Amino acid sequence: MEHPARQNLGVSAYARLKRDIIRGVYPAGEKLLMSHLKERYDLGTGPLREALSQLVAEHLVVAISQRGYRVAAMSVGELEDIYDARANLEGLIVELAIARGDDGWEAEILAKAHTLAKVMDLSGPEEMLDVWDRRHQVFHSAIAAGCGSRHLLQARESLLDQVERYRHLWLCETVFSSEALEQKRQEHAALVEVLLARDSSRASRMIREHLMSPVPIIRDVMKRRGLE
Repeated sequence: MEHPARQNLGVSAYARLKRDIIRGVYPAGEKLLMSHLKERYDLGTGPLREALSQLVAEHLVVAISQRGYRVAAMSVGELEDIYDARANLEGLIVELAIARGDDGWEAEILAKAHTLAKVMDLSGPEEMLDVWDRRHQVFHSAIAAGCGSRHLLQARESLLDQVERYRHLWLCETVFSSEALEQKRQEHAALVEVLLARDSSRASRMIREHLMSPVPIIRDVMKRRGLE
């Protein structure tokens, strides 16, 4: 059985390295040198290898035979494929959630929507990005939870892991724009209204459109940064 302290080091390395990859500290295609990682995170080879293996499984890192690890490439083709898969899966999950969700499910959605709409007056842009994104994901997870399917929710989490680097590009364009945030607030309010009305077909269509809306924005950012 793995020692708890060692296990905690692996979890810490994974969380910190994943965050840095998502935020572009290590750009797409960059080689991840173990010597640099050990110095940056003040961790040994073991925990870092565990973290890298997990990130390989999430398609954020690529293992190079006998030559270490590299940050996975990014492309418009992958962007569009992941978002399309995610939007269609989420559409199915929403249909099931409406069919299966109870009063508690409705109450949870209302609570999370209210909390998300209240993000304001934070100390700085980084805090704004972190808090809004966390509350945004919690809101959508509350909707999805009503489907009651562990396997569908696991598939959803897997796609979320793969889309994170692309989502971060969109977040940086959205969270710091009051106009874009207000548009999202209106989309969320309209979505909640349709969910509570139990209009399955309309809610499924709306969630797909909502989740696909970042794609053109991300595509433009990638073009500017030469990530096509």
